[in-house]
Amino acid sequence: MLQNLSSKLPQVEDSIFAKMSALAHREGAINLSQGYPDFPIAADLIKLVTKAYTEGYNQYAPMPGILTLREAITDKVKQLYGASYHPETEVTITAGATQAIYTAISALVKKDDEVIVFGPSYDCYSPAVKLQGGKVIELELKAPHYSINWLEVEQHISENTKMMIINSPHNPTGAVLQKEDLVQLKRLTDHTNIIILSDEVYEHIIFDEQEHQSVAKLESLRQRSLITASFGKTFHATGWKMGYCLAPEILMKEFRKIHQFNVFSVNHPVQVALSAYLVEPKNYLQLPEFYHRKRDFFIDAISGSKFTIKPTGGTYFQLLGYENISDEKDVDFAIRLTKEFKIASIPISVFYANKTDHKMLRFCFAKNEDTLKQSAEILNKIGT
Repeated sequence: MLQNLSSKLPQVEDSIFAKMSALAHREGAINLSQGYPDFPIAADLIKLVTKAYTEGYNQYAPMPGILTLREAITDKVKQLYGASYHPETEVTITAGATQAIYTAISALVKKDDEVIVFGPSYDCYSPAVKLQGGKVIELELKAPHYSINWLEVEQHISENTKMMIINSPHNPTGAVLQKEDLVQLKRLTDHTNIIILSDEVYEHIIFDEQEHQSVAKLESLRQRSLITASFGKTFHATGWKMGYCLAPEILMKEFRKIHQFNVFSVNHPVQVALSAYLVEPKNYLQLPEFYHRKRDFFIDAISGSKFTIKPTGGTYFQLLGYENISDEKDVDFAIRLTKEFKIASIPISVFYANKTDHKMLRFCFAKNEDTLKQSAEILNKIGT
């Protein structure tokens, strides 16, 4: 029997998403914690996947992904951001964005390299850095705006800074980077060897006439950046675990060295379907309006509650402050709401290394109106 096993991640437990979803299931609560839609995938996309299965695309796809899908992605990026990527050498299809993020970090971060992340940060970033022997430098984003303090970033850049991880629209806060943020990022990284890992999985879920500021827009940033994206988030199919990575050839070569021994290739028939589905731009360009309606429906429905609300700028998550309701720690409050009120959320402190608690909970509004209406009825009763 094994004894004294040395863990590579001794402080890591099951993710907060797994914990809160499991608790919601046990308690019979409405689950607004984990970020997945409860409405159907587009019927046209389902037909395309079924067609691909029946036509025999059921064996291994090429390691970097089928070329038609990579071409469709580069066409989309060119149209949206004016950036040119070579479909053969600068795009790789992945098993979701999380795999792409892990692969990018594994390929490029070495022992004692420093990686700047912005807390609250998505929970897969820091563990991946630590597994490579890297050092996480977390800079805290402050409520309620959660914007980056670029002077603070400049003060923390050192000769050991290997990578900076940015995320916009931002999970869990919904904050959105602006043009000036890219200007500052360019200023701080030009003439350095710092690599940018840009998590852009919610690129098409952005509101209030804002534009997504992809690092692909600025050539000098594009040449030092890996961009990760998610078909699951874009097309309401999180269970398919389909994403991709964009990067200049020099970085993509290193990325693929890890990718081929990590998953090698990903779901072939779904790739075939997505390559056809991306031909019609409206299939992703309609997302801002679609989720904008859901955001506003949810916010209007809870406008009479005691929660404080700052409408999210992007993603399908809404932060609600409960400082007028309770002094409890956010983890304790989230658990109590799940057990007593039968509604599950995500406490924001878990996304900070120091567990900073701004009395904020994250709620997913990628739900049908009936679910959102039932949720609002519950939230309006809390603290009354």
